[in-house]
Amino acid sequence: MNWQEYIVSDKEVLLGKPTIKGTRISVEHIVGLLAQGWTEHEVLENFPRLTKESLQAVFSYIQDCINDGLLFTPTKETA
Repeated sequence: MNWQEYIVSDKEVLLGKPTIKGTRISVEHIVGLLAQGWTEHEVLENFPRLTKESLQAVFSYIQDCINDGLLFTPTKETA
């Protein structure tokens, strides 16, 4: 999955937060909904401009962030 086809960052949109291309829906917002227990179906139903591929791109983007060390779990020493 090439998440760059679906996720962009533009300093003029949501202060540069990563968003789904062509929308003002941030990756952060989607992850927050899923963390609250929303299903993929509920997200797609409530945000009709999103696609299954754009949701898959969110996870691919997060995986790359983790692999690049941009996301991590704090330890006692860093917390």
